[in-house]
Amino acid sequence: MSLNLNDKKAVVAEISAKIASAQTIVVAEYRGIQVGHLTQLRAKARDQGVYLRVLKNTLARRAVEGTAFADLASEMTGPLIYSISDDAVAAAKVISDFAKTNDKLVVKAGNYAGKTLDKAAVTALANIPSREVLLAQVLGMMLVPVASFTRGLAALAAKKAEGETPAAAAEPVAEVTEAAAE
Repeated sequence: MSLNLNDKKAVVAEISAKIASAQTIVVAEYRGIQVGHLTQLRAKARDQGVYLRVLKNTLARRAVEGTAFADLASEMTGPLIYSISDDAVAAAKVISDFAKTNDKLVVKAGNYAGKTLDKAAVTALANIPSREVLLAQVLGMMLVPVASFTRGLAALAAKKAEGETPAAAAEPVAEVTEAAAE
């Protein structure tokens, strides 16, 4: 079923709105993939907050025209599925993870922050941990000095407490001997 002019304008407007807030776009060729597998891919993308859609390449080229993703237009040939995300890693991760289990999905190219990525770069981007994991790692690194300082203080307090216990125990014995001597 072909789209009339108004439908095409609506699709371009919808994609342009998604691209306006996007950080990453990944395109992959989906030739020969069964519908059930594409449904699984869409479900995974939805869970990750990734906008995933099969588009006419001419409409996609119009949507990226004049944006940071304009360089990607040269890669838009053949049957492509477009993965668009606000998260820098999510689009690449969804497509790359699915491509590992389904050899018919072939990563073609991507674009991150206005830089065109080839297949290897998209895979490298997909291997970067998510934002939440990176924030947890940074927080953990920031807590290391504080935790080390706290352990040092605790060890110092324990050592000091050990040193006072024998001295405190020795004083009552000395008092007892002096009282007995009198």
